[in-house]
Amino acid sequence: MADNPFMQPSTLPFELPPFDRIRDSDYLPAFQAGMREQLTEVARIAHNPQPAAFDNTIVALERAGQLLQRVDAAFGRLNACNTNPRMQEIDTEMAPKLTAQQDAIHLDPALWARVDALYEKRASLHLEPESLQLLTRYHTEFVRAGARLTAAEQTRLRALNTEISTLTTRFKHNVLKATADGAVAVEDLKDLDGLSEGQIGAAAQAAAARGLTGKWLITLQNTTNQPLLAQLTNRALRERIYRASIGRASGGATDNTAVIAQLVKLRAERAALLGYASHAAYQLEDESAGSPAAVRDMISQVAPAALARARAEAADIQKLIDTQARVSGTPSFTLQPWDWSFYAQQVRRARYDFDQARVAPYFELDHVLQDGVFYAAHQLYGLSFKERRDLPVYQPDVRVFEVSDADGEPLALFLADYFARDNKQGGAWMAAYVTQSRLLHHKPVVANHLNIPKPQAGQPVLLSFDEVTTMFHEFGHALHGMLSRVRYPKLAGTAVPRDFVEYPSQYNEMWAREPSVVAHYARHYQSGEPMQPELLEKVLAAQKFNQGYATTEYLAAALLDQAWHQISAAQAPSPAEVPAFEQAALRDSGLDYSPVPPRYHSTYFSHIFESGYSAGYYAYLWSEVLARDTGQWFHTHGGLTRANGDYLRTQVLSRGRSEDPQVLFRNFYGRAPEIAPLLEYRGLAGGS
Repeated sequence: MADNPFMQPSTLPFELPPFDRIRDSDYLPAFQAGMREQLTEVARIAHNPQPAAFDNTIVALERAGQLLQRVDAAFGRLNACNTNPRMQEIDTEMAPKLTAQQDAIHLDPALWARVDALYEKRASLHLEPESLQLLTRYHTEFVRAGARLTAAEQTRLRALNTEISTLTTRFKHNVLKATADGAVAVEDLKDLDGLSEGQIGAAAQAAAARGLTGKWLITLQNTTNQPLLAQLTNRALRERIYRASIGRASGGATDNTAVIAQLVKLRAERAALLGYASHAAYQLEDESAGSPAAVRDMISQVAPAALARARAEAADIQKLIDTQARVSGTPSFTLQPWDWSFYAQQVRRARYDFDQARVAPYFELDHVLQDGVFYAAHQLYGLSFKERRDLPVYQPDVRVFEVSDADGEPLALFLADYFARDNKQGGAWMAAYVTQSRLLHHKPVVANHLNIPKPQAGQPVLLSFDEVTTMFHEFGHALHGMLSRVRYPKLAGTAVPRDFVEYPSQYNEMWAREPSVVAHYARHYQSGEPMQPELLEKVLAAQKFNQGYATTEYLAAALLDQAWHQISAAQAPSPAEVPAFEQAALRDSGLDYSPVPPRYHSTYFSHIFESGYSAGYYAYLWSEVLARDTGQWFHTHGGLTRANGDYLRTQVLSRGRSEDPQVLFRNFYGRAPEIAPLLEYRGLAGGS
């Protein structure tokens, strides 16, 4: 254990994990030692002979478990972005044990008595606001974890938590394997008509990596709709890719239907044990929304306009399909989900004179990162970024940047991991290896992960505008973590409700399309020439196109999530009934429109069955209301300025959960959130 890299804090800058020293064999011993250490520390707190005080109980809990935190943070992040079979075995073994560890702490009667006693006399403690918030969070977490249940009820709760943890881990592993296995092999180059040379090269490289010599491989992304469907002219191949996407984890060795059926049943049973009508009611009580009714009300303000716009978009696409069939003398066909993106791009090209192939050369990854993402952060917050090539990474493609504040003081480390790999989970996300805390003298180490197909060696990495927007989105999360300036780690950075955590990221998207920022990063990768103003105008105008589709597919998934988590245990379907339950839920939502499938079908809906967004997928829309209000505020107050950036930083981005998030937003914005800016941003104002 003396050589185990987790046993002592890292000596690297910012306590960056020593990736070059970590071996798979280090994890289990460090987990075991860390769990023992934490339980010993917690027992010392719980049985302290001194009366309960804020410092000897709450602050002591904040200090406890540092070894476990180090190994858990590194393992969890690397298992998501750079996993292997041994790590997945460790994940399967440790997930229920870590859940049991949390239960052992939250259900310790002596510890609960101290926390409860402090909370009951909180007014007399005269705590400053952040400390009072910390005490409140601890008390809330203990209550929600079952501290008030009887001993018999707690025994059942522990069993439920263990089973739920095991199932979510199984779901995650199934999706990862099913997504890799679902890749579509292409044997004839002609079938790839419509793709760029770089995309074809990336498909060849993906095939070669799996030993498929002379073939091309279309790998799947996490969503239902696959990006290449917008370009492939071969309709049969588009359908193959679409069906491979929606068929993931719905049969065979990676079948998730039984996992889902059991998981929603156990979650419902746990909610009832804790005194709630449903898992959704339990989850939403601790979110900004507060209740399922509030979620339904918010969605109902957007859904009609979104569906009306989607139907209008479909009518335009069908008209184009019919016209092309008539001109070519071939039979027409009814618009299907695998056709939408392909023909929508043609409609957009005709309406806005927008051609992705024409604009892609202006969105080279490093230009977007350095001259767009980093530039906006510098203009708003005074941040500077210096690449550190002397620090270890876990994959050669990963880049590390040291972030300095406006006064030159070191602020954070930022890791950029942008390329897709078979051993990396789908989608895009931010993760923290080290969470900011003045109590523990920790400065943040955060990472952004995307899944951009890696081109062949020597080829430029040219992005779609959606990928550009995703880079800005994830960096918004990174800023939330890096700009955190709180005392206690439990309240730091992104440790806020799910329907608030997406707010800084969705707000940061606005700078991807801000003309002054776009003009700074949109430069031709070969000539360095800036994008012409008229082309930039077309790029920006085209962003409101297809928003009926985008909003409807998202809302359908959000309502599917609510349907799964508003049922009782007795209403949970059998594994065989899972597809029918989903179909009924979509039909009842009013958003069951066949050309527009939900962004995720249940069997690969990782947000809600694995990654912490159960009953919370609505959060993206809830947060986007705040984000678009913030965008309007910026434009009203002068746009991209340090004064505006520093004000948002002071009021929101540096505060974590040191105060109620709704209060933070109201203090910044000056009034309650308004939905009109969101509808305008998405081009849905007016409803059709």
